[in-house]
Amino acid sequence: MLPNTTTPPVSLLVIGAGAIGRTHMDRIQRTPGLQLAGVADPTDAGRAVAEAAGVPWAATHTEALERFRPQGAIVATPNVLHVPQAMDCLAAGIPALVEKPIANTVAEAQQLVDAQARTGIAVLVGHHRRHNPITQQAWQQIQLGHLGRLVGVNAMACFYKPEGYFDMAWRREPGGGPVLINLIHEIDMLRFLCGEVEQVQAISSNAVRGFAVEDTAAALLRFANGALGTVLLSDTAVSPWIWDLCAAEQDQYPRQDVTALHLTGTNGSLSLPDLSFWHYRGERHWHQPLVRTQSAAHKIDPYTRQLLHFAAVIRGEEAPLCTALDGLRTLQVTQALLQAAATGQSVSCTV
Repeated sequence: MLPNTTTPPVSLLVIGAGAIGRTHMDRIQRTPGLQLAGVADPTDAGRAVAEAAGVPWAATHTEALERFRPQGAIVATPNVLHVPQAMDCLAAGIPALVEKPIANTVAEAQQLVDAQARTGIAVLVGHHRRHNPITQQAWQQIQLGHLGRLVGVNAMACFYKPEGYFDMAWRREPGGGPVLINLIHEIDMLRFLCGEVEQVQAISSNAVRGFAVEDTAAALLRFANGALGTVLLSDTAVSPWIWDLCAAEQDQYPRQDVTALHLTGTNGSLSLPDLSFWHYRGERHWHQPLVRTQSAAHKIDPYTRQLLHFAAVIRGEEAPLCTALDGLRTLQVTQALLQAAATGQSVSCTV
């Protein structure tokens, strides 16, 4: 996706000057067709970030919406603030890109879904992996029937978080663990590629660090189309098998030449992010040789691509790729996984 250079740039307000907010600021200022309208953040550090970027600063998002009059706003604040701040954006007639997870709870997410439907103002949820060309190519291959009927999927998200990561107390407490912080990305990718999840079974462990939150989890997923999935997560494992380390989305992660996601179907199988497609040229028979073909995807930063998509949504040229309802459903599956692990019971994911 390339910006339309014949139209004025779309002005975007960033609410929250933390790590993800600064990521959005960086991409906005480096991308033709986008303009950073300002930063809203109540801290001195946030004000310093705005000054360093050479843009206006406001202590509150409501002040910024009124003073800066952006065409769109990016909500990149702590999770508990996502829904009230996004709803303020909608009340002001401003489309919102809400960082993941869309909310702390499914009930709160439903409030935003209802507000979006009531106002008609666009909401895009920041599950950026949907905008990765690799993910897009995989989706196209599935839609074209190359894999046949999807029967199974396996996702791994195993990596090591350094001890200093847990200096912030909330990361050691329920809600701050790798299921909601990290695995939610895999859950959204699986929903995007494989369809809705109907049922979840899961177990979790905190045996390594002993915090009140999980450090390892495993899950079984049943999809509405009949496919089954397995997921393994750990943030205390020295391992390369996670999307962040093998998809080259962000330069701070050293690239590993491995795969982290495998989709199997009645006509073939696909591994990601390398886009290797395994199939038979003739008769499907386990005595016949499998053929491996590989696609190549252009390396395009998914955060930049997401912002350009947001600009197109604001202009009315495209519909949100990840709607508020999508964000709700991804959160619901993720919360169901935690509930299943806590209770030892299978949990339904119907909306």
